[in-house]
Amino acid sequence: MDDLTGLTRLVVGGAAPSLDSPSSRARGLGREAADLLGQVPLFATLSRRHLGRIAGAATTKRFAAGSPLVRVGKPADAFYVILDGTARVEVPGRPVTLEAGDFFGEMAVLDGEPRSATVTAVSEVLVLMIPRAKFLKVLESEPKIALAIMATLTQRLRAVQAAVGR
Repeated sequence: MDDLTGLTRLVVGGAAPSLDSPSSRARGLGREAADLLGQVPLFATLSRRHLGRIAGAATTKRFAAGSPLVRVGKPADAFYVILDGTARVEVPGRPVTLEAGDFFGEMAVLDGEPRSATVTAVSEVLVLMIPRAKFLKVLESEPKIALAIMATLTQRLRAVQAAVGR
């Protein structure tokens, strides 16, 4: 996968965290969600406290095999991290398979533009989902998170510009 697709593979050791239990929901998905979010490049430079704030906005959701997680052209209303299962991104000419630890929608959660691809569950899929509205509220209450994300996006843009300029 390349950065231009907006999809990045995370290296997550072992099984997906168990975030779908009532006790994990009651505590705002807790430490496991914050740990997982800390591995997402967009959030990698954030403090433990800030990761906890974002994790507090997250929920888990299950999708049955064959059902769409998101559809091309539909409003981009959330960022997703796959916790368990397999999904397929239909990108013209090069479909992409997503597994536990993969994520998508990081640009959409920031700009709200319509989805650029359909993502469909190949098997039953469990995701950590951060709704855009809740994420934006976290950014409004924690400007340092927004500044850290802007710095990360700027670094990624510079890297792409440097690669194109070669």
